[in-house]
Amino acid sequence: MSSILPNLLPDLELANRLFDDLRARSFDGVGITREAYGPGERMAHALVKEAAEAVGLECNPDPVGNLYMTLPGKNRQAKKVLLGSHLDSVPQGGNFDGAVGVLAGLAAVAGLKRAGFVPERDITIIATRAEEAGAWFPTSYPGSRGALGRLKAEELEVKRQDSGRSLADHMKEEGFDPSFAARGEVVVSPENTAAFLEVHIEQGPVLDAEEIPVAIVTGIPGSRRLRQGRVLGEYNHSGGTPRKYRKDAAIALAELAVRLDDRWAALEMQGHKLVVTFCTLATTAEAGFTKIPGEATFMLDVRSVNPASVDAIFDELAKAVPEIEARRGVKFDLGPETGSKSAPMDAEIQAGLARSAEALAIPHLSMASGGGHDAAAFAAAGIPSAMLFVRNQHGSHNPHEAMRPEDFGEACRVVTHWLAEIAG
Repeated sequence: MSSILPNLLPDLELANRLFDDLRARSFDGVGITREAYGPGERMAHALVKEAAEAVGLECNPDPVGNLYMTLPGKNRQAKKVLLGSHLDSVPQGGNFDGAVGVLAGLAAVAGLKRAGFVPERDITIIATRAEEAGAWFPTSYPGSRGALGRLKAEELEVKRQDSGRSLADHMKEEGFDPSFAARGEVVVSPENTAAFLEVHIEQGPVLDAEEIPVAIVTGIPGSRRLRQGRVLGEYNHSGGTPRKYRKDAAIALAELAVRLDDRWAALEMQGHKLVVTFCTLATTAEAGFTKIPGEATFMLDVRSVNPASVDAIFDELAKAVPEIEARRGVKFDLGPETGSKSAPMDAEIQAGLARSAEALAIPHLSMASGGGHDAAAFAAAGIPSAMLFVRNQHGSHNPHEAMRPEDFGEACRVVTHWLAEIAG
């Protein structure tokens, strides 16, 4: 195999053309919008399917809409190697989040095929559905978990944020079968899949600051989240109510936010790695200009690869709430809690990716992910999983994502080399 490896180059021209087409077809005037189980995601799946078929790959959707693009191996019964990501986006997002993983897979596999490389086992690129569910549906990874038999029947009834219609309705509208997921049927499993790899832009500044093109991900954080938190106080006149008579919901919420931020800082000093975000902090429209806020709302997102770090913040929350209630005369309603489990990435695949990067003299480092990704769902299902981050400027989930083509090319070279090793 070593004699053919130097000839294996990814088809970057194909990937760059598809990036341009995706941008042109999903630009919304500000950023990129590809709605989960909607027209934008449908367009993106059709576009990559057409490109994959032109390369000569076998293309098939599953009953919940994930797309599989396969380079057949010599032994069709052997466990396949799966790689890919998602094609939906947040509203007014960037062009690279998610799409990088699908197009890196296409570039690598097209390069293998162009070189006449026939793998021992199938190599399949997956374009998952609705990874950005947090922006569209209040559930995690419905596309990948639907393929893994891990999407619960009741989750199919969650409503899409913009339409108010259920996930099941949107699946049906796109021509898919939500009852497949409701029955817990399985497409992808440890019995038929040897490994899963997801390439993704880094969503933070580490690689750019370190001037390194790629990173091998060690783990994906778990989370505990409050999406419908409320603080109930008492509306009163802002000019006529002295401080000691106030039941100010906004100040009570602000105190909670500072309290948890202080606890976060203390945990970091002790070596914990986590993030704590009040995604929203708001009074209601009833407050007006001359009223003390009688109600405030918030969303809280706490993440870490280490569950104990997340739990430490929620322990502080449980301690702080009754103290603030008693002191300020308010009442907290935290609402339902959602979340996800952390997912360590497979050590053997990490080592294989490192060997490939070293063989190609591509600088790399190891780091934990800050965000959640489909790879967490595959790992939770017992499939050895890993991620490769690509350097990216200006963060993610915004129109200014600015991954450099040369960094994407380096990631694709690593993936191509790794595929030849693991599937050869």
